Amino acid sequence: MPTPDFILALREHVGHDLLWLTGVTAIVVDEDGRVLLHQRSDTGEWSLVSGILEPGEQPAHAVVREAYEETGVHVAVERITSVVTDPPASYPNGDRVQFLDIAFRCRPVGGEARVNDDESLAVAWFAPDELPELWPRHRQRLEHALNGTGPDAWFDPPPSQVIDRPSLPPAG
Repeated sequence: MPTPDFILALREHVGHDLLWLTGVTAIVVDEDGRVLLHQRSDTGEWSLVSGILEPGEQPAHAVVREAYEETGVHVAVERITSVVTDPPASYPNGDRVQFLDIAFRCRPVGGEARVNDDESLAVAWFAPDELPELWPRHRQRLEHALNGTGPDAWFDPPPSQVIDRPSLPPAG
């Protein structure tokens, strides 16, 4: 996957140190319930459509951009389905990253599913019971998007424990 220019500029200062980045994932579901996937050119694996937020970019705008760039499909964003932190990852060149990912359920509104850039080897629609192997974190994001029916996004809840907080003065 091509590295955005702003990350290349950051790498000039931080080298291979861990970068905290915001990612977006598009779970695109058509009227037949099929899910849009692309086969990544860097790993050859099938994946949900995802990408990195550009500086100052709104997450929903980024997911629309990424969906079109990678698949040729124009999407309308329906809702946020999950907000999660991925574990740190390392690239073959030694760069280390960790993503906060915001996943959105989207529906197609135009375009044609096709390889639209050099990030994809193939693009296809899959019925949920005929999906190729996906990364576990993408499977989880897909489950939240397909099974969640309300407006609430899934997140990893904190442990049930009392947190010491300073006392507030009585109201009045």
